[in-house]
Amino acid sequence: MQNLNTEINKCIEVLQNGGLILYPTDTVWGIGCDATNEVAVQKIYDLKQRKDSKALICLVANDAMLERTIEEVPEVAYDIIDLSTKPTTIIYDKPKGVAKNLVAADNTLGVRVASDKFCRYLINKFKKPIVSTSSNISGRPTPKSFDEIDAVILKGVDYVVNLQPEQKSAVPSAIIKLSNDGTVKVIRH
Repeated sequence: MQNLNTEINKCIEVLQNGGLILYPTDTVWGIGCDATNEVAVQKIYDLKQRKDSKALICLVANDAMLERTIEEVPEVAYDIIDLSTKPTTIIYDKPKGVAKNLVAADNTLGVRVASDKFCRYLINKFKKPIVSTSSNISGRPTPKSFDEIDAVILKGVDYVVNLQPEQKSAVPSAIIKLSNDGTVKVIRH
């Protein structure tokens, strides 16, 4: 527990200063930053060498934070979150209160309610959503373990979390798009 708190405090210090962290999420190792800080979000695009037209996802700690990040959460979203057997990112219409360069051109944002202890504690204590994107250079495979993370990424972040991920099987989350008109579309399962 001591370690967990130390790591969380170090992360919060970096996040508050607009820095990037490399952290274990409920899926794969992720690159994260303050989801409300446009300059920090741009640093992630630069590090991953990708255009910001490819939106990033962000993690929230709970339903209340989700409701502060999305203008209108469709009722079915709660069922999907509750019934999912694996981490599931939902793409919502009309995000609010996040960095503009985090939002896709069609005014949508992928958000996941974090299911692992470290991410939940971190986001709760930070009190804001945190970006989570796979720790690879754009176009290269997603690293399945810490050992596979490119040196460029390791050098490019401000802090690397010194914890083992809770999940041993690192797979990206499922992605579902929920439109306010009731359309549900599975993008990645």
